[in-house]
Amino acid sequence: MHRDLCFAPAVELARRLARGELSSLELTTAYLARIEAQNVGLGAFVAVLGERALAQARAADRSLAAGRCLGALHGLPIAIKDLFDFLPGVPNTFGSRVFEGFVPDQTATYVRRLEDAGAVVLGKTNTPEFGHKGVTDNLLFGPTSTPFDLTRNAGGSSGGSAAAVADGLCALAQGSDAGGSIRIPAAHCGVVGFKPSWGRVAAAYRPDGFLHTPALHAGPITRTVADAALMASVMCGPDARDPLCLPDDGLDWAGACALPVDGLVLAFSPDLGGFPVDAAVSDCVARAVSALGDAGLEVRELSPDLGASHHELTELWLREMAVLYAAMAANMKRDGVDLLGAHRDALCPEFVELLERGEALSAVEAKRDDVLRTRVFDGFQDVFGQADVLACPTVAVPPFPNAADGSTLGPSEVAGQPTERSIGWCLTHPVNFSGHPAISVPAGLTPDGLPVGLAIVGRRHDDGRVLAVAAALERVRPWLGNLPGLR
Repeated sequence: MHRDLCFAPAVELARRLARGELSSLELTTAYLARIEAQNVGLGAFVAVLGERALAQARAADRSLAAGRCLGALHGLPIAIKDLFDFLPGVPNTFGSRVFEGFVPDQTATYVRRLEDAGAVVLGKTNTPEFGHKGVTDNLLFGPTSTPFDLTRNAGGSSGGSAAAVADGLCALAQGSDAGGSIRIPAAHCGVVGFKPSWGRVAAAYRPDGFLHTPALHAGPITRTVADAALMASVMCGPDARDPLCLPDDGLDWAGACALPVDGLVLAFSPDLGGFPVDAAVSDCVARAVSALGDAGLEVRELSPDLGASHHELTELWLREMAVLYAAMAANMKRDGVDLLGAHRDALCPEFVELLERGEALSAVEAKRDDVLRTRVFDGFQDVFGQADVLACPTVAVPPFPNAADGSTLGPSEVAGQPTERSIGWCLTHPVNFSGHPAISVPAGLTPDGLPVGLAIVGRRHDDGRVLAVAAALERVRPWLGNLPGLR
Protein backbone atom coordinates (compact mmCIF):
# COMPACT_ATOMS: atom_id res chain seq x y z
CA MET A 1 0.00 0.00 0.00
CA HIS A 2 2.72 2.47 0.97
CA ARG A 3 4.73 1.70 -2.16
CA ASP A 4 1.68 2.40 -4.34
CA LEU A 5 1.23 5.75 -2.58
CA CYS A 6 4.87 6.68 -2.99
CA PHE A 7 4.84 6.14 -6.76
CA ALA A 8 1.41 7.62 -7.48
CA PRO A 9 1.22 10.74 -9.69
CA ALA A 10 1.24 13.94 -7.65
CA VAL A 11 -1.95 15.18 -9.34
CA GLU A 12 -3.74 12.04 -8.15
CA LEU A 13 -2.38 12.43 -4.63
CA ALA A 14 -3.45 16.09 -4.60
CA ARG A 15 -7.02 15.10 -5.56
CA ARG A 16 -7.15 12.43 -2.85
CA LEU A 17 -5.85 14.86 -0.24
CA ALA A 18 -8.41 17.50 -1.24
CA ARG A 19 -11.26 14.97 -0.99
CA GLY A 20 -10.15 13.75 2.42
CA GLU A 21 -9.47 10.24 1.10
CA LEU A 22 -5.86 10.52 2.26
CA SER A 23 -4.19 12.57 4.96
CA SER A 24 -0.98 14.49 4.52
CA LEU A 25 0.31 12.86 7.71
CA GLU A 26 -0.26 9.39 6.24
CA LEU A 27 1.43 10.34 2.99
CA THR A 28 4.37 12.11 4.63
CA THR A 29 4.90 9.16 6.98
CA ALA A 30 4.97 6.79 3.99
CA TYR A 31 7.59 8.88 2.19
CA LEU A 32 9.75 9.23 5.31
CA ALA A 33 9.66 5.45 5.75
CA ARG A 34 10.70 4.93 2.14
CA ILE A 35 13.53 7.46 2.49
CA GLU A 36 14.80 5.55 5.52
CA ALA A 37 14.67 2.29 3.58
CA GLN A 38 16.05 3.46 0.23
CA ASN A 39 18.29 6.47 0.69
CA VAL A 40 21.33 4.50 1.83
CA GLY A 41 22.99 3.46 -1.39
CA LEU A 42 20.90 5.88 -3.45
CA GLY A 43 22.28 9.05 -1.86
CA ALA A 44 19.35 11.27 -2.89
CA PHE A 45 18.72 13.13 0.38
CA VAL A 46 21.52 14.81 2.31
CA ALA A 47 19.21 16.18 5.03
CA VAL A 48 15.88 14.68 6.08
CA LEU A 49 13.61 17.10 7.94
CA GLY A 50 11.42 14.47 9.57
CA GLU A 51 9.96 16.35 12.54
CA ARG A 52 9.54 19.56 10.54
CA ALA A 53 7.78 17.66 7.74
CA LEU A 54 5.44 15.83 10.12
CA ALA A 55 4.53 19.14 11.77
CA GLN A 56 3.77 20.65 8.36
CA ALA A 57 1.67 17.61 7.45
CA ARG A 58 -0.38 17.83 10.66
CA ALA A 59 -0.93 21.54 10.06
CA ALA A 60 -2.05 20.82 6.49
CA ASP A 61 -4.56 18.25 7.73
CA ARG A 62 -5.92 20.65 10.34
CA SER A 63 -6.32 23.41 7.75
CA LEU A 64 -8.20 21.13 5.39
CA ALA A 65 -10.44 19.88 8.20
CA ALA A 66 -11.31 23.53 8.90
CA GLY A 67 -12.17 24.11 5.25
CA ARG A 68 -8.99 26.00 4.36
CA CYS A 69 -6.96 24.78 1.37
CA LEU A 70 -3.54 26.45 1.24
CA GLY A 71 -3.05 25.95 -2.49
CA ALA A 72 -2.41 23.52 -5.34
CA LEU A 73 0.20 21.53 -3.40
CA HIS A 74 -1.72 21.28 -0.12
CA GLY A 75 -0.20 18.44 1.91
CA LEU A 76 2.06 17.11 -0.88
CA PRO A 77 5.54 16.03 0.30
CA ILE A 78 8.34 17.47 -1.84
CA ALA A 79 12.13 17.68 -1.93
CA ILE A 80 14.30 20.80 -2.28
CA LYS A 81 17.79 20.93 -3.80
CA ASP A 82 20.73 21.70 -1.52
CA LEU A 83 22.05 24.61 -3.58
CA PHE A 84 20.78 28.22 -3.65
CA ASP A 85 17.30 26.97 -2.74
CA PHE A 86 17.25 28.24 0.82
CA LEU A 87 14.85 27.47 3.65
CA PRO A 88 15.39 29.61 6.77
CA GLY A 89 16.81 27.62 9.65
CA VAL A 90 17.51 24.57 7.48
CA PRO A 91 21.17 23.59 6.86
CA ASN A 92 22.33 24.31 3.30
CA THR A 93 25.76 23.07 2.21
CA PHE A 94 25.90 23.72 -1.58
CA GLY A 95 27.43 20.22 -1.69
CA SER A 96 30.64 21.70 -0.26
CA ARG A 97 32.70 20.93 2.83
CA VAL A 98 33.24 24.68 3.17
CA PHE A 99 29.57 25.22 4.06
CA GLU A 100 28.95 22.07 6.11
CA GLY A 101 27.59 24.10 9.03
CA PHE A 102 25.86 26.89 7.10
CA VAL A 103 22.24 27.70 8.04
CA PRO A 104 20.57 30.46 5.95
CA ASP A 105 18.14 32.97 7.40
CA GLN A 106 16.28 33.60 4.13
CA THR A 107 14.00 31.72 1.72
CA ALA A 108 14.41 31.36 -2.03
CA THR A 109 11.46 32.97 -3.86
CA TYR A 110 10.27 29.76 -5.52
CA VAL A 111 10.76 27.68 -2.37
CA ARG A 112 8.57 30.11 -0.45
CA ARG A 113 5.92 29.76 -3.16
CA LEU A 114 5.99 25.99 -2.88
CA GLU A 115 5.47 26.11 0.90
CA ASP A 116 2.85 28.85 0.60
CA ALA A 117 0.94 26.53 -1.77
CA GLY A 118 0.82 23.89 0.97
CA ALA A 119 3.81 21.69 0.15
CA VAL A 120 5.46 19.66 2.91
CA VAL A 121 9.26 19.75 2.63
CA LEU A 122 10.79 16.35 3.36
CA GLY A 123 14.41 17.46 3.09
CA LYS A 124 17.31 18.68 0.96
CA THR A 125 18.77 16.71 -1.96
CA ASN A 126 22.31 16.12 -3.13
CA THR A 127 24.19 18.21 -5.70
CA PRO A 128 27.79 18.51 -6.90
CA GLU A 129 29.81 21.27 -5.27
CA PHE A 130 27.97 24.53 -6.10
CA GLY A 131 26.20 22.63 -8.92
CA HIS A 132 29.20 23.00 -11.23
CA LYS A 133 28.87 19.85 -13.37
CA GLY A 134 26.38 17.46 -14.95
CA VAL A 135 27.15 14.75 -12.41
CA THR A 136 26.02 14.48 -8.78
CA ASP A 137 28.95 13.67 -6.55
CA ASN A 138 30.93 15.67 -4.01
CA LEU A 139 33.55 15.36 -1.30
CA LEU A 140 31.02 15.94 1.50
CA PHE A 141 28.28 13.40 0.79
CA GLY A 142 29.52 11.29 -2.11
CA PRO A 143 27.55 10.33 -5.22
CA THR A 144 23.87 10.05 -5.98
CA SER A 145 23.00 6.97 -8.03
CA THR A 146 20.31 6.30 -10.56
CA PRO A 147 17.73 3.93 -9.05
CA PHE A 148 18.12 1.76 -12.17
CA ASP A 149 21.68 0.81 -11.16
CA LEU A 150 23.19 1.90 -7.85
CA THR A 151 26.71 1.68 -9.26
CA ARG A 152 25.92 4.41 -11.83
CA ASN A 153 25.45 8.14 -11.42
CA ALA A 154 22.11 9.93 -11.41
CA GLY A 155 23.43 12.84 -13.48
CA GLY A 156 23.43 16.39 -12.22
CA SER A 157 23.42 18.80 -10.87
CA SER A 158 19.89 18.11 -9.55
CA GLY A 159 20.69 14.41 -9.25
CA GLY A 160 19.43 14.05 -5.69
CA SER A 161 16.04 15.46 -6.66
CA ALA A 162 15.73 13.26 -9.76
CA ALA A 163 16.75 10.09 -7.93
CA ALA A 164 14.30 10.87 -5.10
CA VAL A 165 11.40 11.26 -7.54
CA ALA A 166 12.36 8.18 -9.56
CA ASP A 167 12.67 5.95 -6.49
CA GLY A 168 9.44 7.09 -4.87
CA LEU A 169 11.00 9.13 -2.05
CA CYS A 170 8.81 12.22 -2.65
CA ALA A 171 5.83 13.33 -4.72
CA LEU A 172 7.64 16.19 -6.46
CA ALA A 173 11.11 17.72 -6.36
CA GLN A 174 12.60 21.10 -7.15
CA GLY A 175 15.66 21.40 -9.33
CA SER A 176 17.75 24.17 -10.85
CA ASP A 177 19.32 24.29 -14.28
CA ALA A 178 22.26 26.35 -15.57
CA GLY A 179 23.38 23.94 -18.28
CA GLY A 180 20.98 21.01 -18.10
CA SER A 181 20.91 20.35 -14.36
CA ILE A 182 17.18 19.57 -14.33
CA ARG A 183 17.10 17.69 -17.63
CA ILE A 184 20.32 15.65 -17.38
CA PRO A 185 19.37 13.80 -14.16
CA ALA A 186 15.78 13.44 -15.37
CA ALA A 187 17.17 11.55 -18.37
CA HIS A 188 19.46 9.38 -16.24
CA CYS A 189 16.72 8.57 -13.72
CA GLY A 190 13.78 7.95 -16.08
CA VAL A 191 11.65 10.90 -14.96
CA VAL A 192 10.42 14.28 -16.24
CA GLY A 193 12.55 17.42 -15.90
CA PHE A 194 11.12 20.77 -17.04
CA LYS A 195 13.10 23.98 -17.56
CA PRO A 196 10.53 26.75 -18.11
CA SER A 197 11.30 29.75 -20.31
CA TRP A 198 13.87 32.01 -18.75
CA GLY A 199 12.22 34.58 -16.51
CA ARG A 200 9.07 32.59 -15.72
CA VAL A 201 10.42 31.47 -12.34
CA ALA A 202 11.42 34.59 -10.44
CA ALA A 203 14.63 34.32 -8.46
CA ALA A 204 15.26 37.65 -6.66
CA TYR A 205 18.90 36.74 -6.03
CA ARG A 206 20.77 38.78 -3.42
CA PRO A 207 23.18 40.49 -3.12
CA ASP A 208 23.35 40.43 -6.96
CA GLY A 209 19.81 40.93 -8.22
CA PHE A 210 21.06 40.87 -11.82
CA LEU A 211 22.62 37.42 -11.52
CA HIS A 212 19.47 36.01 -13.13
CA THR A 213 20.99 35.47 -16.60
CA PRO A 214 19.33 33.24 -19.24
CA ALA A 215 21.62 30.43 -18.06
CA LEU A 216 19.92 30.16 -14.66
CA HIS A 217 16.55 28.47 -14.19
CA ALA A 218 14.59 26.66 -11.51
CA GLY A 219 11.92 24.10 -12.28
CA PRO A 220 10.19 20.82 -11.42
CA ILE A 221 11.37 17.21 -11.54
CA THR A 222 8.42 14.82 -11.51
CA ARG A 223 7.13 11.42 -12.56
CA THR A 224 4.57 12.68 -15.10
CA VAL A 225 4.10 15.67 -17.39
CA ALA A 226 0.90 16.68 -15.58
CA ASP A 227 2.85 16.69 -12.31
CA ALA A 228 5.44 19.01 -13.90
CA ALA A 229 2.66 21.35 -14.99
CA LEU A 230 1.18 21.31 -11.47
CA MET A 231 4.49 22.24 -9.86
CA ALA A 232 5.31 24.83 -12.52
CA SER A 233 1.97 26.53 -11.93
CA VAL A 234 3.15 27.27 -8.39
CA MET A 235 6.82 28.04 -9.06
CA CYS A 236 6.26 30.37 -12.01
CA GLY A 237 5.27 34.00 -11.68
CA PRO A 238 6.84 37.44 -11.24
CA ASP A 239 8.41 38.89 -8.12
CA ALA A 240 8.88 42.59 -7.46
CA ARG A 241 12.46 41.93 -6.32
CA ASP A 242 13.50 40.19 -9.56
CA PRO A 243 14.32 42.88 -12.14
CA LEU A 244 14.47 40.38 -15.01
CA CYS A 245 11.43 38.13 -14.48
CA LEU A 246 8.53 37.83 -16.90
CA PRO A 247 5.01 39.07 -16.19
CA ASP A 248 2.27 36.51 -15.67
CA ASP A 249 0.74 35.69 -19.08
CA GLY A 250 -2.15 33.65 -17.66
CA LEU A 251 -0.95 30.30 -19.02
CA ASP A 252 -3.27 27.43 -18.04
CA TRP A 253 -0.56 24.98 -17.02
CA ALA A 254 -2.83 21.99 -16.43
CA GLY A 255 -4.84 22.68 -19.56
CA ALA A 256 -1.68 22.83 -21.66
CA CYS A 257 -1.14 19.11 -21.18
CA ALA A 258 -4.40 18.39 -22.99
CA LEU A 259 -3.82 20.71 -25.95
CA PRO A 260 -4.08 18.98 -29.37
CA VAL A 261 -0.84 18.26 -31.20
CA ASP A 262 -2.23 17.05 -34.54
CA GLY A 263 -0.45 18.79 -37.38
CA LEU A 264 2.28 20.38 -35.27
CA VAL A 265 5.68 20.24 -36.96
CA LEU A 266 8.43 18.60 -34.94
CA ALA A 267 12.02 19.20 -36.01
CA PHE A 268 14.01 16.08 -35.09
CA SER A 269 17.74 16.60 -34.66
CA PRO A 270 19.50 13.31 -33.83
CA ASP A 271 22.65 15.17 -32.71
CA LEU A 272 21.66 18.85 -32.20
CA GLY A 273 23.82 19.77 -35.16
CA GLY A 274 27.01 17.94 -34.33
CA PHE A 275 27.19 16.35 -30.86
CA PRO A 276 28.44 12.72 -30.82
CA VAL A 277 25.72 10.38 -29.49
CA ASP A 278 25.95 6.79 -28.26
CA ALA A 279 24.18 4.33 -30.57
CA ALA A 280 21.95 2.90 -27.83
CA VAL A 281 20.76 6.42 -26.96
CA SER A 282 20.13 7.23 -30.62
CA ASP A 283 17.98 4.11 -31.05
CA CYS A 284 15.81 4.92 -28.00
CA VAL A 285 15.33 8.53 -29.05
CA ALA A 286 14.44 7.60 -32.63
CA ARG A 287 11.71 5.24 -31.38
CA ALA A 288 10.27 7.95 -29.12
CA VAL A 289 10.20 10.45 -31.99
CA SER A 290 8.48 7.87 -34.19
CA ALA A 291 5.82 7.54 -31.49
CA LEU A 292 5.27 11.30 -31.63
CA GLY A 293 4.62 10.86 -35.34
CA ASP A 294 2.01 8.26 -34.44
CA ALA A 295 0.51 10.82 -32.03
CA GLY A 296 -0.19 13.18 -34.93
CA LEU A 297 2.89 15.38 -35.23
CA GLU A 298 4.61 15.93 -38.56
CA VAL A 299 8.21 14.87 -38.02
CA ARG A 300 10.96 16.47 -40.12
CA GLU A 301 14.67 15.80 -39.64
CA LEU A 302 16.12 19.26 -39.14
CA SER A 303 19.08 20.38 -37.03
CA PRO A 304 19.90 23.88 -35.84
CA ASP A 305 23.04 25.59 -37.08
CA LEU A 306 24.46 26.72 -33.74
CA GLY A 307 27.45 28.41 -35.31
CA ALA A 308 30.10 26.34 -33.53
CA SER A 309 31.30 22.80 -32.85
CA HIS A 310 30.17 20.90 -29.78
CA HIS A 311 33.65 21.50 -28.29
CA GLU A 312 33.31 25.26 -28.80
CA LEU A 313 29.81 25.29 -27.31
CA THR A 314 31.00 23.42 -24.24
CA GLU A 315 33.95 25.79 -23.85
CA LEU A 316 31.54 28.72 -24.12
CA TRP A 317 29.44 27.25 -21.30
CA LEU A 318 32.51 26.65 -19.13
CA ARG A 319 33.63 30.25 -19.58
CA GLU A 320 30.17 31.58 -18.74
CA MET A 321 29.97 29.46 -15.61
CA ALA A 322 33.52 30.38 -14.63
CA VAL A 323 32.60 34.07 -14.66
CA LEU A 324 29.43 33.50 -12.62
CA TYR A 325 31.28 31.39 -10.05
CA ALA A 326 34.15 33.86 -9.81
CA ALA A 327 31.64 36.64 -9.12
CA MET A 328 29.97 34.44 -6.48
CA ALA A 329 33.35 33.75 -4.88
CA ALA A 330 34.14 37.48 -4.80
CA ASN A 331 30.87 38.17 -2.96
CA MET A 332 31.65 35.36 -0.49
CA LYS A 333 35.16 36.73 0.06
CA ARG A 334 33.69 40.13 0.87
CA ASP A 335 31.53 38.37 3.48
CA GLY A 336 34.54 36.61 5.02
CA VAL A 337 34.62 33.26 3.14
CA ASP A 338 37.69 33.10 0.89
CA LEU A 339 37.14 30.02 -1.27
CA LEU A 340 40.48 30.16 -3.08
CA GLY A 341 42.34 31.21 0.06
CA ALA A 342 41.75 29.51 3.40
CA HIS A 343 39.23 27.03 1.97
CA ARG A 344 41.01 26.04 -1.23
CA ASP A 345 41.98 22.55 -0.04
CA ALA A 346 38.38 21.78 0.93
CA LEU A 347 37.16 22.27 -2.66
CA CYS A 348 37.19 19.67 -5.43
CA PRO A 349 39.95 20.27 -8.02
CA GLU A 350 37.56 20.84 -10.95
CA PHE A 351 35.76 23.60 -9.09
CA VAL A 352 39.04 25.28 -8.12
CA GLU A 353 40.05 25.24 -11.78
CA LEU A 354 36.72 26.80 -12.76
CA LEU A 355 37.09 29.59 -10.18
CA GLU A 356 40.62 30.35 -11.30
CA ARG A 357 39.53 30.40 -14.91
CA GLY A 358 36.79 32.90 -14.11
CA GLU A 359 39.18 35.17 -12.21
CA ALA A 360 41.57 35.16 -15.18
CA LEU A 361 38.94 36.12 -17.78
CA SER A 362 38.73 39.80 -18.60
CA ALA A 363 35.41 41.63 -18.84
CA VAL A 364 36.06 42.16 -22.56
CA GLU A 365 36.62 38.43 -23.12
CA ALA A 366 33.47 37.54 -21.24
CA LYS A 367 31.39 40.08 -23.14
CA ARG A 368 32.79 38.92 -26.47
CA ASP A 369 31.23 35.50 -25.83
CA ASP A 370 27.82 37.10 -26.35
CA VAL A 371 28.55 37.00 -30.10
CA LEU A 372 28.65 33.19 -30.04
CA ARG A 373 25.61 33.09 -27.76
CA THR A 374 23.79 35.17 -30.35
CA ARG A 375 24.65 32.65 -33.08
CA VAL A 376 23.27 29.88 -30.88
CA PHE A 377 20.09 31.85 -30.28
CA ASP A 378 19.69 32.56 -33.99
CA GLY A 379 20.19 28.89 -34.80
CA PHE A 380 17.26 27.91 -32.59
CA GLN A 381 15.13 30.76 -33.89
CA ASP A 382 15.76 29.63 -37.48
CA VAL A 383 14.48 26.15 -36.62
CA PHE A 384 11.38 27.61 -34.97
CA GLY A 385 10.68 29.50 -38.16
CA GLN A 386 10.10 26.09 -39.74
CA ALA A 387 8.83 23.96 -36.86
CA ASP A 388 6.74 24.24 -33.69
CA VAL A 389 9.05 22.21 -31.46
CA LEU A 390 12.51 20.66 -31.63
CA ALA A 391 13.40 17.18 -30.34
CA CYS A 392 16.83 15.67 -29.71
CA PRO A 393 18.57 13.40 -27.17
CA THR A 394 18.85 14.96 -23.72
CA VAL A 395 22.16 13.26 -22.93
CA ALA A 396 24.48 11.51 -25.38
CA VAL A 397 25.25 8.53 -23.13
CA PRO A 398 23.43 6.25 -20.68
CA PRO A 399 24.24 6.57 -16.95
CA PHE A 400 27.94 5.83 -16.24
CA PRO A 401 29.73 4.41 -13.16
CA ASN A 402 30.31 6.37 -9.96
CA ALA A 403 33.89 7.06 -8.89
CA ALA A 404 35.03 5.91 -5.47
CA ASP A 405 36.45 9.21 -4.22
CA GLY A 406 33.74 11.84 -4.70
CA SER A 407 35.09 12.93 -8.10
CA THR A 408 32.77 11.27 -10.62
CA LEU A 409 32.94 12.78 -14.10
CA GLY A 410 31.34 11.90 -17.41
CA PRO A 411 33.02 10.01 -20.26
CA SER A 412 36.06 11.40 -22.04
CA GLU A 413 34.84 9.94 -25.32
CA VAL A 414 31.44 9.44 -26.96
CA ALA A 415 30.96 7.48 -30.19
CA GLY A 416 34.70 7.61 -30.82
CA GLN A 417 34.97 11.40 -30.37
CA PRO A 418 36.70 13.10 -27.42
CA THR A 419 34.39 15.05 -25.10
CA GLU A 420 34.82 17.37 -22.14
CA ARG A 421 33.98 15.40 -19.01
CA SER A 422 31.91 17.78 -16.84
CA ILE A 423 29.10 18.44 -19.35
CA GLY A 424 30.41 17.89 -22.89
CA TRP A 425 28.46 14.64 -23.20
CA CYS A 426 25.15 16.50 -22.78
CA LEU A 427 23.04 18.24 -25.45
CA THR A 428 21.43 20.54 -22.91
CA HIS A 429 23.63 23.60 -22.35
CA PRO A 430 23.01 25.32 -25.73
CA VAL A 431 19.40 25.89 -24.65
CA ASN A 432 20.67 27.70 -21.54
CA PHE A 433 22.35 30.26 -23.80
CA SER A 434 19.01 31.06 -25.43
CA GLY A 435 16.42 30.80 -22.64
CA HIS A 436 13.98 28.61 -24.60
CA PRO A 437 11.69 26.25 -22.63
CA ALA A 438 12.80 22.62 -22.62
CA ILE A 439 11.70 19.36 -21.07
CA SER A 440 13.28 15.92 -20.79
CA VAL A 441 10.93 12.94 -20.79
CA PRO A 442 11.70 9.21 -20.71
CA ALA A 443 12.46 7.82 -24.17
CA GLY A 444 12.90 4.21 -23.06
CA LEU A 445 15.65 1.92 -21.86
CA THR A 446 18.88 0.73 -23.47
CA PRO A 447 19.40 -3.03 -23.95
CA ASP A 448 21.24 -2.91 -20.60
CA GLY A 449 18.12 -1.52 -18.89
CA LEU A 450 19.39 2.04 -18.43
CA PRO A 451 17.11 5.06 -18.94
CA VAL A 452 17.37 7.49 -21.86
CA GLY A 453 15.82 10.94 -22.13
CA LEU A 454 14.20 12.76 -25.05
CA ALA A 455 14.49 16.56 -25.01
CA ILE A 456 11.65 18.70 -26.38
CA VAL A 457 12.45 22.39 -26.89
CA GLY A 458 9.90 25.07 -27.73
CA ARG A 459 9.71 28.64 -28.94
CA ARG A 460 10.44 31.33 -26.38
CA HIS A 461 7.58 31.59 -23.88
CA ASP A 462 5.69 28.74 -25.61
CA ASP A 463 5.92 26.51 -22.55
CA GLY A 464 2.38 25.24 -22.99
CA ARG A 465 3.16 23.66 -26.33
CA VAL A 466 6.26 21.97 -24.92
CA LEU A 467 4.10 20.40 -22.21
CA ALA A 468 1.44 19.43 -24.79
CA VAL A 469 3.93 17.52 -26.94
CA ALA A 470 5.51 15.85 -23.91
CA ALA A 471 2.07 14.81 -22.66
CA ALA A 472 1.21 13.45 -26.11
CA LEU A 473 4.24 11.16 -25.95
CA GLU A 474 3.26 10.06 -22.46
CA ARG A 475 -0.22 9.12 -23.70
CA VAL A 476 1.06 6.91 -26.54
CA ARG A 477 4.04 5.54 -24.60
CA PRO A 478 3.21 5.80 -20.87
CA TRP A 479 6.31 5.37 -18.73
CA LEU A 480 4.99 5.47 -15.16
CA GLY A 481 5.12 1.87 -13.96
CA ASN A 482 6.42 0.69 -17.34
CA LEU A 483 10.18 1.18 -16.88
CA PRO A 484 11.45 -2.05 -15.31
CA GLY A 485 14.52 -1.89 -13.12
CA LEU A 486 13.42 0.31 -10.23
CA ARG A 487 13.84 -1.27 -6.79
